[in-house]
Amino acid sequence: MFEHRKIQGLNDFFMELDSRKEKGVYFYRINGFNEEIREFIGRYYEAARLSGVVIEGRIPNPDERNLSYYNEIMGMDFQMSMGFITSSLRKWLPRMNDFQRNQVAASMYDSLDSLRRAGKNENMLKNAYIKFMCWLYYKFERIVNQLGGNRVPKILYEGEISSYELMLVSILSHAGCDVVLLQYRGDDSYRRLDAPSALSDSLALPEMEAFPEGFCIRSLREQMQQKAEQERLYGKKPQAANCTNAWISGEGLADITLAAIGRGSDPKLFYNCFIRMNGAEDKLVYMNELYQFYLELKNAKRRLVIVDGGIPQPDMQEIGEIRRKNYQRQDQMLMDLSANIRHGSEELRRIMVRAFIDMMLEEAKNPGMNLNRLTNKAVYLLCWLKRYQGKLFGGWRLPEISCFIHMGACQNENEALFLRFLARLPVDVLVLNPNLNIKCCLEDRLLYEINYQESVTADKFPQESSGVRIGTAAYHAERELDTLMYQNSGMYRNQQYRKANAVMLQTMYEEIALLWDQELRFRPSFDTVDDVVSLPVIFAKVSGVKNRDVAKYWSGIKALLTEDTLLIQDVPYIAPTDANPFKAYATEFFRNGKVQKEKIKAHQTYRYGVLREEIQEHMLDKLQLLIDRREIKGTFENGTEYTIVSVALNLGKEVVRLIQKFDFTKKNPKIVYINTGERPISLEDSIVTAYLSMLGFDVVFFVPTGYQSVEQYFVGKFLEEHQTGDYLYDLQVPDFRMISLNTRPTWRDKFFKRGI
Repeated sequence: MFEHRKIQGLNDFFMELDSRKEKGVYFYRINGFNEEIREFIGRYYEAARLSGVVIEGRIPNPDERNLSYYNEIMGMDFQMSMGFITSSLRKWLPRMNDFQRNQVAASMYDSLDSLRRAGKNENMLKNAYIKFMCWLYYKFERIVNQLGGNRVPKILYEGEISSYELMLVSILSHAGCDVVLLQYRGDDSYRRLDAPSALSDSLALPEMEAFPEGFCIRSLREQMQQKAEQERLYGKKPQAANCTNAWISGEGLADITLAAIGRGSDPKLFYNCFIRMNGAEDKLVYMNELYQFYLELKNAKRRLVIVDGGIPQPDMQEIGEIRRKNYQRQDQMLMDLSANIRHGSEELRRIMVRAFIDMMLEEAKNPGMNLNRLTNKAVYLLCWLKRYQGKLFGGWRLPEISCFIHMGACQNENEALFLRFLARLPVDVLVLNPNLNIKCCLEDRLLYEINYQESVTADKFPQESSGVRIGTAAYHAERELDTLMYQNSGMYRNQQYRKANAVMLQTMYEEIALLWDQELRFRPSFDTVDDVVSLPVIFAKVSGVKNRDVAKYWSGIKALLTEDTLLIQDVPYIAPTDANPFKAYATEFFRNGKVQKEKIKAHQTYRYGVLREEIQEHMLDKLQLLIDRREIKGTFENGTEYTIVSVALNLGKEVVRLIQKFDFTKKNPKIVYINTGERPISLEDSIVTAYLSMLGFDVVFFVPTGYQSVEQYFVGKFLEEHQTGDYLYDLQVPDFRMISLNTRPTWRDKFFKRGI
């Protein structure tokens, strides 16, 4: 039989029998944990899985079927002799050779003999023998024919071992197996079975601690499977890895202009930068410094890509060129999409694939990420790589480093993801954010930041001396004054904000007149968060006439007719039969639930192109919002969404001019809509007033009859209704130029009225 030997190190377990210093086997208990043990267990598990047995929990006792089959083949005879055991093994486990059979028989005889010496009777010995035979056949049959070979089979047992299980693994150990017991709760349970540690040894290594909570073979197997899947995703790994920023001096532009050969000499690394520079060291010479930096790169014949403002979104053609399928699993998607990465240099292709997989696996961990969103991000990344690959890596060879310059702050997560991806390639990535009032969304553990105190407004990187715009000292002083005066001060410069969202105010009727001519910044609920303004607006219907006082009623309406107010008194304002050139194109302008902004802007009928760009974006964003909210009855039911599109794109000149001059922090444009008769308000009128309200207009309907009007086309309570008095009919809208704002009677009126 094989003797148990002491190990000199954990690697001894993986030596072949002939290579071991003392020919024998190892039987060890592991009661503690460190990183060396974690690595060993993983390696030993793999060896036991391939040529041994892994036991997770107790070995099941032979069941009825097992015993019935054993009885059918072997009968239930038992003799306490070597000859009987050897003969039985020959019949029960015929694949064993004579040496293996003799080793197992001798070891089993010794174990049974120890039971006999301990006082066990013949029947107990027979039961133990049959249990051992069944376990050998059903659990260990795959290794008994390997016993005694040069490649020692392994047994890995997890948990607290029982008395008979310990006997069996000890039998197999002496017959030629290595055995490892993983005891997560310590050694106490084992020592009750083998107090002197005669059957096995306890492993003792420096800095061992208790096993971490939740550690088990199952979790280890899952980690190993995940690692194997990732290796399958990556394919053959590149020889070179990125050394990003570890070598830099921190001087920013000077680090980027340093030649690759001066950055480091390890042939297994490429040395690149990933830097963001916020603000400017000296705003008067900032643009000139950038231009000189650009000339240095050009003179050094560095491959260079410069993007101003933001990376243009992939167009439909670029997206169509990315080969993809429908995916059910993340690994399937990543393996398939990574095949789109191609380059003449196989080493660079492997570097790109590694960076692509790394970024996607990292993104997949973000909260709320799903397979569809991850696929879209991957397609965007591949589109941009394909777009810039020729300029960055044409004819690439190590240790060459190209350069990608992003002028301006990153404004979306896809753009930030692409820059992080590039920073893992042989590319210097420089993000310039000179305007400290704009926040950059890029975050990465590799990113090195340089922060300066001075802020500069610059939207284009200077690539020609004639195109360099350098502000004067007075210009920059004015920009500094802007920062001091208009940041968190309650004061706002003209057209300071580009984005806004309307918030409907719930008011009393009397408050309408008080709030009407106020600047928005003085109204309740006005706010600015992340450069987006919350616009508190009035959207109300006034039904009835207070105290039946018609003169005061008209005077109150006149008080609302400011220079920024559009008066509508002819009902309907827009009839369904009115000419609208956009009706014919509405299905082109709205597809798959989305307003096709670029198609609308490029169309010959588009009339808002003269407006400020931010106002155009504001209008198209709110058009999408109005449709998404489904506030208008029939939206996504009978084609009303196309009516909404055509109406919103066909606003009259007087409305468009009000929108153009609209400053989100000052007085907002307004609509007063009077309907005194019984003619119904059109669907188009409901759409246009709801749309203008979302843009930031105050809208008030005066309906003295109390009849349903605009609300009949709304889903739910979209506007506030004020019941102010009795319903009056057949009122005629007066000429408001002739209406006095003073409705109090004069002394003459009082005197002569008394005499009538």
